[in-house]
Amino acid sequence: MSRNPNRCPTHPGELLREDVIPATGKSKAEIARMLGVSRQHLHDLLAERKPVSPEVAVRVGKLFGTAPLFWIRMQGAYDAWHASRAVDVSAIPTLSIAPETSATA
Repeated sequence: MSRNPNRCPTHPGELLREDVIPATGKSKAEIARMLGVSRQHLHDLLAERKPVSPEVAVRVGKLFGTAPLFWIRMQGAYDAWHASRAVDVSAIPTLSIAPETSATA
């Protein structure tokens, strides 16, 4: 079953807020300290006001035992979905790339 393209992908902050951090039993202040980020930065991320940067993805991945690329891809899907709805591309043509021809010697 494929995902509905009209449904916004989950922001990584939502996953952290709703599932990951509560499962640890630790406070947000303690998680921020362990990540080496300010409490405000973590709260902005959890409130979906800030994106997960590659640097934060590395920290989150280490803390929770996940690959940084998981968090980066999740953020990328979220950002691309919003950009595809906000950016007007109607004046940009779609080019058709010719298939490669193999040179015979």
